Parts: sequence; structure tokens; C-alpha cells
Amino acid sequence: MGRILMKKNKQARREGVDLSLKTPGTKSHARLLARLNIPPGNKSVRKIRSKISDYGIQLREKQKLKRIYAISEAMMSKYFHKAVEKKGNTILHLIQSLETRIDNVLYRAGFAPTRNAARQLVTHGHVAVNGNKIDIPSYSVGIKDIVTFRKKNTKEIPYIKTLLEGEEKISPWIKWKKDGAEIIDVPNLDEYKEPVDMLLVIEFYSKL
Repeated sequence: MGRILMKKNKQARREGVDLSLKTPGTKSHARLLARLNIPPGNKSVRKIRSKISDYGIQLREKQKLKRIYAISEAMMSKYFHKAVEKKGNTILHLIQSLETRIDNVLYRAGFAPTRNAARQLVTHGHVAVNGNKIDIPSYSVGIKDIVTFRKKNTKEIPYIKTLLEGEEKISPWIKWKKDGAEIIDVPNLDEYKEPVDMLLVIEFYSKL
């Protein structure tokens, strides 16, 4: 995946919404929320950004979605074309491709405070699916897959330990299992709450 060079706070301020890139409750997250409506850059740049075309609006929604999941343009384009090739609702297929990434599943299950933290768990070799080591964040899980932790010390990471004790909420398509989670369904549109207009994202890629 290509490196995302813009700082997390600037990414969120650029889009004007909390992209869940910072751990909730931290000082860094509080500072972000306090400046969320202030775009990065000087006043002239802010003025230009206020005059945005229909294409610009679509572009911003696409960028917002990319930043939420911290993925490259090439990967996002791949997910879009994969969704278009399937029969049915293109928006739903795109959402499901994004949501069933193993890094996102760990985040949705509550095993990490952010998707970036979840990605580190994967790349550092802490995660297994159906007993097999997974170290690729884009790995896609399916119904009945079991996600567990490979290393005993992983369970002692404070945030994960709290989650394993059942103190956090979990997405409805994921079920708690001993020391991990099971995928019991696929994400649906009604459950999707990210601050993105998915129709505008589809329109953006459809014009390319």
C-alpha cells in the first residue's frame, strides 16, 4: 500500500469530519475535535476550497472514504471495479469489500481503538483466521471465519484485554468467541454509519 503522508489530524480537518483515525478519549483526539471545522492551510487555500464543483464534491467523498480505511487509490479502485462486476447493489458490494478486510474486522470487533492500530496487530503477526496466521491487512474474511490471536501476550495488551472481558460493543455481524470473534453475517447498508455519501463515491469512479 502507498504511504499516506498527511498527518491524521490534517486528514480529518481536510474532510471536516472525525475519520476515526485517533483513539477516542486521548488528548490528541480532543485537540482534533476542537479544530475539526478548521481546514489545514492558509486563508487563501481555505477560500478556494469553499468554492467546490460537483466533481470536487465527489472527489472529497472518495478521499474521505479512502482515509477512513487508510487504503491506497489503487486498492480503492480495485474494490470499486470488483463491486461493479457483481450483480446487485454496487454500494453494498463496495461496503462489504471494505468492511470485511481483516484490519477493519479487528476494529469493528473492538480489538483495536483505530484501524491503524488494528493494521499493526495484523502486520506484526498477532492475528490468525481459522488457525492460520494472517499478516496482510487487506485479507478478506467470510461467514463462519474465526478470528483469534496467535500470541499469548497479545491478550495482555490493555485495550484487547478490556475487550476480551466484554466491556465494549461489537458490530452485529461479528460474534464473540473465546479469545476472539466469529463472522456470523455480512455487513448491510442499514448498519453502515460512516460519514460518507457512498453514492457520490460511485459516481466519481463511474466517470473515470
